[in-house]
Amino acid sequence: MPRTIRFHLDENCTKAIAAGLRRHGVEVSTTPEAGLLGAVDDDQVAFALSQGRVIFTQDRDFLKIHATGTHHPGIAYCEKDTRSLGEIISSLVLVWEIYEPEELADRIEYL
Repeated sequence: MPRTIRFHLDENCTKAIAAGLRRHGVEVSTTPEAGLLGAVDDDQVAFALSQGRVIFTQDRDFLKIHATGTHHPGIAYCEKDTRSLGEIISSLVLVWEIYEPEELADRIEYL
């Protein structure tokens, strides 16, 4: 079955996460690549929504955006400094393997 989840990594994510996901064949965009450095979180959500990309973040502000009921394509969240890079990458690959995009819409997946 083809994998259809695509991720967008917010500004606070290390490039190593994108590189690790890409090694697994996961399609990823990053904030710098999208020209969104310094953009407010709402702009990150708008970009991810327009591209159909699940946001990966370690920024609690995205949890607040979710709590307001703002429509989003899905948020994969990991509390900062609670998981190694390998654990984050493995968790995101698992999300990629088991979910379809519509299953994550307007949801938070905690890693």
